Amino acid sequence: MEFFRNQPVSQQKEYTELLKLVGSLSNLFADSDVPYLYYRAAENIFCRAFQAVNLSRGDVSADASKNNIGIGLKTFLHNNGKTFQKVAEFNKKNSTYVGNTPTEIVYEIAKLRNKRLEFTKEAHSLDNLMYHLVTRKPEAMYLYEESMPLVKIEDIRGIKKNENTIHFTDGIAEYNFSLSKSTLLKRFITLEPITTIPVEILNDPYGFLLTNREILLSNEKQTLRYPFVYLPLYASSTVGKERQFLEEKSGLNQWNAAPRTKNGPLRHEHEVYIPVPVSLHRLVPDFFPPRDVPFTLELPNGTEISASMCQQASKKEGETHFGKGLMSNPNKALGKWLLQDLLKVPPRKLVTYEMLEEINIDSVILYKKAEDRFSLDFAKVGSFEEYYQSLTSNLST
Repeated sequence: MEFFRNQPVSQQKEYTELLKLVGSLSNLFADSDVPYLYYRAAENIFCRAFQAVNLSRGDVSADASKNNIGIGLKTFLHNNGKTFQKVAEFNKKNSTYVGNTPTEIVYEIAKLRNKRLEFTKEAHSLDNLMYHLVTRKPEAMYLYEESMPLVKIEDIRGIKKNENTIHFTDGIAEYNFSLSKSTLLKRFITLEPITTIPVEILNDPYGFLLTNREILLSNEKQTLRYPFVYLPLYASSTVGKERQFLEEKSGLNQWNAAPRTKNGPLRHEHEVYIPVPVSLHRLVPDFFPPRDVPFTLELPNGTEISASMCQQASKKEGETHFGKGLMSNPNKALGKWLLQDLLKVPPRKLVTYEMLEEINIDSVILYKKAEDRFSLDFAKVGSFEEYYQSLTSNLST
């Protein structure tokens, strides 16, 4: 699978020139003849040059997308061209593989890896996944590309455990699973580059920046940054607790609540809402629209749905306008996408926190683009807890 060579020549040139320029400033960060390239810089350069969508904040298996192709972006030292690099991280407390045999662990990790790849494709409407690699040697960078296939579980073989590492292959790629770090590594073969980018590292990058200060400032463009908050996909009551869970009759399991009228029909199987803790309203009071005021919500796959803040959060004076949940209109639109399309949950089966852990997602990030327009993306396990802690710690200092 190729991406780079299929892009306009002007974009290819801009990409390689930006990599060369950033690499020339390596002495800002390290004293080495090997160009330094921070992975976030690599992601931003790729998305700028190729006008790709940046997915890196979404904590899925792809960092960028264009033309329904999801691209995992990686940069690392070239070494011998046959190095293992991390491709997935799993919960260190995951009881589904801790204490099991090496074979059981490998098959479980392979299933989880495939589930995350499928989730990424479904969430962002992607047809294919691939890797775009930038490796680094003294005074040069090299580009490589390869597909990002599912692990062929039926062809797994060569399982060998060595201290804290389990090695295996599926006939397509070699993998190492680190038991101590709960990470999956894949061997990347980088021997025949798409192109070579020579990099001249400046001896005095500080002098270069000072000399070109006026040009840099005059050409500076402000990047549009939207306000954002993180929201939990689990019960608000468990925020800050040692263990999170989902309520059986609210949130993603709202469909399981009692009928709205006595002896009335069951709720629709896709009725859900995303919890919004009352305390979050107080911490970011100007972020959310008032309760029941509709707004447009952009999903990661580009679909736009109507949504609003629902359910009165508090009867305290001045807080009756709070909504304790984000819900779509019609309600089943958000639920169908979350439960059926993404989580693949059978109808009327309770969603558990363990299901979210399997795909390493337990939160969403909500961007405010305008008073009546928001966009949503996914965030890895622990994201809301980290965000909430940062808000409360800033408040106390």
